[in-house]
Amino acid sequence: MHIPDGFLDPRTLAGTAVMGAGAVGYATSRLNRELDEGRIPVLAAMSAFVFAAQMVNFPIAGGTSGHLLGGALLTILFGPWAACLSLTAVLIIQALVFGDGGITALGANILNMAVLGTLAAYLTYRLLAGRATGFRPVATFVASWVSVVVAAVAAALELALAGTLPLRVALPAMASWHALIGLGEGIITTAVLAYLARVRPGLLGARPSEPAKVTA
Repeated sequence: MHIPDGFLDPRTLAGTAVMGAGAVGYATSRLNRELDEGRIPVLAAMSAFVFAAQMVNFPIAGGTSGHLLGGALLTILFGPWAACLSLTAVLIIQALVFGDGGITALGANILNMAVLGTLAAYLTYRLLAGRATGFRPVATFVASWVSVVVAAVAAALELALAGTLPLRVALPAMASWHALIGLGEGIITTAVLAYLARVRPGLLGARPSEPAKVTA
């Protein structure tokens, strides 16, 4: 899902960079008001977990790659704004240090994964889980799958808009592969949150002295 350098034209690069920067700026302002400082160490630990998961890439047609995203996991635990900034930091480190995703395409990758993927996970989870607290397995799995597919579709649209690949090639390749990857994302996210619901129920909205509710 990481778009490399040279795959997007200047117009697409500029547009995605502006939209990504605007979304990250807004997330920063929201997070400064909403994040509990006591949760920062846990956010850092989960961000490191997501970073490691994203380093496992699967080659896809056209020179792009597929991988797990982690947006739903971070969103369900910390909210969309923290998830957006966490994934942004992960993507920046990957691009600058490991060459995973282009530096010029960083705005597009942030927009696709840290912004659109995260918001898709948040909206899907809220739609299925409502205001209920505790662990919601079905909502977790579906939100995880949707987040991956939405980010992949956004990348395919950008590649087509830039003239790198025809949409008839980019969209099926990205969507089909990431529909499968999304199943793995859903299983891993659900398993991780099920474990946290047992050992750290407070992270999922339940009081620490009580077990988290597990419902569909």
